[in-house]
Amino acid sequence: MKKLNNIALILTFVTLVACKKNGTGGDNAIAAFPKHHGTSIPNATVYIKYGATELPGVNASDYDDAKIAVQEGTAAAHAHFEGLLKGDYYIYAVGYDSTVSEIVSGGIAVKVKTKTGEQDIDLPVTEL
Repeated sequence: MKKLNNIALILTFVTLVACKKNGTGGDNAIAAFPKHHGTSIPNATVYIKYGATELPGVNASDYDDAKIAVQEGTAAAHAHFEGLLKGDYYIYAVGYDSTVSEIVSGGIAVKVKTKTGEQDIDLPVTEL
């Protein structure tokens, strides 16, 4: 009986470790490019929620991490989230589009399907 309990405990541990998805600890990255009608939105705050496929909310406390979309050289402004595991993520951004003098926001669900790599995503935002 004791041997059976030990085997059950080991199988439970292996299942929990092997099935871990979403969050940090992996070799994936998401580069999120906030855009409003094709226009890059530099300095937008970009949020990420681990394990989400729908908008978790619009408050910073609803998310697991945040970055500022930085424009490097001629590349469009983007925020980089690194060290991610396979799984589901929701990316949300809030920024200012100076071409229309409006605050813009929006989000998109992202599924990371590989063990390693980088996904570039256009993050659509719109006027509030």
